[in-house]
Amino acid sequence: MDDSAPGADEMPTIDDLAADPAPHGRFSEGLATRREKVVAAAGLATSALVAVLALLPSPYAIGGPGPTYDTLGTGSDGTPLVSISGAPTYEPSGELRLVTVSVQDAGSRLMTMGSVLRGYLSSSAYTTPREAVFGTDQEADAVEQQSHQEWVTSQEAATVSALEALGTEVSATLTVAVVLDSSAASGVLQVGDVLTAVDGEHLDGFRDLSDAIAAHAVGDELTVTIDRDGITRDVQFALVADADGNPIMGILVDPTFDLPIDVNVAIDTVGGPSAGLMFTLGIMDKLTEKDELNGAAVAGTGTIDSLGNVGAIGGIDLKMIGARRDGADWFLAPVANCSEAVGHVPDGLSVVAVKDIDEAYAAIEAIGAGQTEDLPTCEAVAG
Repeated sequence: MDDSAPGADEMPTIDDLAADPAPHGRFSEGLATRREKVVAAAGLATSALVAVLALLPSPYAIGGPGPTYDTLGTGSDGTPLVSISGAPTYEPSGELRLVTVSVQDAGSRLMTMGSVLRGYLSSSAYTTPREAVFGTDQEADAVEQQSHQEWVTSQEAATVSALEALGTEVSATLTVAVVLDSSAASGVLQVGDVLTAVDGEHLDGFRDLSDAIAAHAVGDELTVTIDRDGITRDVQFALVADADGNPIMGILVDPTFDLPIDVNVAIDTVGGPSAGLMFTLGIMDKLTEKDELNGAAVAGTGTIDSLGNVGAIGGIDLKMIGARRDGADWFLAPVANCSEAVGHVPDGLSVVAVKDIDEAYAAIEAIGAGQTEDLPTCEAVAG
């Protein structure tokens, strides 16, 4: 045995080594140094990986509060955002702001993972797979075209709705665009047929057709006068039920409206149908001598159809944030969106629930008059 080696009774304990590492100092110091280097290298590698991931492209889109536009105001160059020709107009006070959701990623570039993480953690943004918004790369152009078409169509529907709400009936040519296979009209009506009368009553516009259908029950047979290739004929078929049990013809009609006024919208960076309600109110306010708002700042959202019905939209929580950010004190929300709005209303913003243009117009009149205590709130509607 090597006399220099310690005996069993002389072997250092763990406590001894901790108190006095000198017997194995070089080994301990070398081990510690290597460990520190490994830890430091791992830390640098992790930081580098995080940095790289933050910059990597991500197949996600981020939505947040977008810009708002006052339909009664002007653009940066002084051009009215909504202008009307063909009828006298008046200069109202106050604001009627349409609201938007801004989506980062217009299809030309991808968001980074860092941006996605920030969007995921933000209470004023949402992160969603890019294809859920834009479709595939091949579909992105079609999505953009559809959004633009909805934007244009909403302006026409707003013009019709505004005029009829103010008492001017708008005539229209009612052309059959689709005949549902499940309807009784299948095999009776054809695409391209022009509807001219129901049960002998002339159809002057889309509202006449709606009223004629509403006067009947599911299963009732109608006599519909049509123009097919220049020949007038009567056809008969029964009404069917929609998903809610209401009577419908089971066709889609493409109305061509004969508008007595021209409305021009000088906003070309927005798409979709959700500004229809605010377009309608802006047109009505400009066409009436009365100052409905009396200086009040109102924002809102909702689709509109030519009968004045207000429909649901997406992103109402983000739109309310944008409205309040830009100074709105009041917000008009579709009844169908009230359950989504409750619990997300920014401080200082009062939300009014509306289901049609008559309710919306009455709301801005009440706001302008300071008589808001009876306005229906989303909290009350959502229960």
